[in-house]
Amino acid sequence: MLALLGLATIALLLASILTKKMSPLVALIAIPIAAALIGGFGMETSKFIVGGITKIAPVAGMFVFAILFFGIVTDAGMLDPVITGILRVVGSRPSRIVPGTALLALLIHLDGSGAVTFLVTIPAMLPLYTRLGIDKRILACVASLAAGVNFLPWTGPMIRASAALHIPVSNIFMPLIPVQLVGLVFVFGTAWWLGRKEEIRLGLQHGAPAGFTHTHVLTDAEKLIRRPQNFWINIVLTTVVLGVMISGKIDPVVMFMVGVVLALMINYPNVDQQRARIDAHAKAALLMASILFAAGVFTGIMTQSGMLKAMAATAVGFVPAELASHIPAVLGVLSMPLSMLFDPDSFYFGVLPVVAEVSHMLGVAPVQVAQAALLGQMTTGFPVSPLTPATFLVAGLAGIDLADHQKYTFKFLFSASILMTIACIVIGVFPL
Repeated sequence: MLALLGLATIALLLASILTKKMSPLVALIAIPIAAALIGGFGMETSKFIVGGITKIAPVAGMFVFAILFFGIVTDAGMLDPVITGILRVVGSRPSRIVPGTALLALLIHLDGSGAVTFLVTIPAMLPLYTRLGIDKRILACVASLAAGVNFLPWTGPMIRASAALHIPVSNIFMPLIPVQLVGLVFVFGTAWWLGRKEEIRLGLQHGAPAGFTHTHVLTDAEKLIRRPQNFWINIVLTTVVLGVMISGKIDPVVMFMVGVVLALMINYPNVDQQRARIDAHAKAALLMASILFAAGVFTGIMTQSGMLKAMAATAVGFVPAELASHIPAVLGVLSMPLSMLFDPDSFYFGVLPVVAEVSHMLGVAPVQVAQAALLGQMTTGFPVSPLTPATFLVAGLAGIDLADHQKYTFKFLFSASILMTIACIVIGVFPL
């Protein structure tokens, strides 16, 4: 009963968002609450909601202060030289601009944070896409591809898989290095192909017409808030904030809170200026916070009600013993779509251990199950999953509808996952 209710809840949520019958905020709150009441949980539903919100609070805080921090240093002009350098290299041809976007996203994602990747990459490249008329869905897609394929030892899914199965990260990651390289070739190949298609559509095979200038032009309002004299100070501040955050010594929300305070004091010491900068980015921060807390309602109810666990147990029960050797390959193919059904904690700590134990009993090494999961579950899958805040962030920053982003990007992310699964089979990471 719980498994069926959980499946119906998730299917209805996805259908509501993809068909635009409900906004993500409404769907993430209304549908799981209705499911919990139908399931007979009554007043316990309130406890589930509070538990989910409590769990998501640090993440929500991180996103809110991350938006404020990057908004402030961007207002001060920290990204201006970066944007100028990118524009100088990629010129005005989409076949260079789109791969350049992928490269920028890949480099920024070295810190392992999808949120930071999107917060930096999309605002940096969006003006060029807008000016040339390049489809903004491509910007969101390519940034998502680069971040999704770039699963690293310190990223959340890798750490969760290691902890859940008690396998050293190096044992999981090292055999996947050539597989990841295959994925990156696909990313840049896809980026070039999408850029080439846009060149033809826009008639920009030889770049923009004569007279086009691709310098980073500032408006009068932007010039008033720029602080070019603080460029290196802001670079050092950003490096320190991200470096300490990556080290894990201080919680990310704390680092971004401190970063916001220092960025304001350094660039805008006047109280009125500080208030103006916060007001300028308050709308985006509030939108993200509301979506995140709504996601907390959904995950809290689905997890604490037992619906996710019941779904996992039911799914595993359908695996025939004679097909055990195919489990890694099948999971590799399904791992990306499973991101649409399971949040990372539910999958890696709830589903994966059960699948790994069943596989082990049937003669399949648990490490292969972990590697198969990492080919898509909240790696290539996270930028389009309604269960992760980054999905809403990338769509919002690119200025496109969530459903449009998911419909356009899903096929490329899924293709990357399938290609890496094939690579795993070919090079012997796991058997077919």
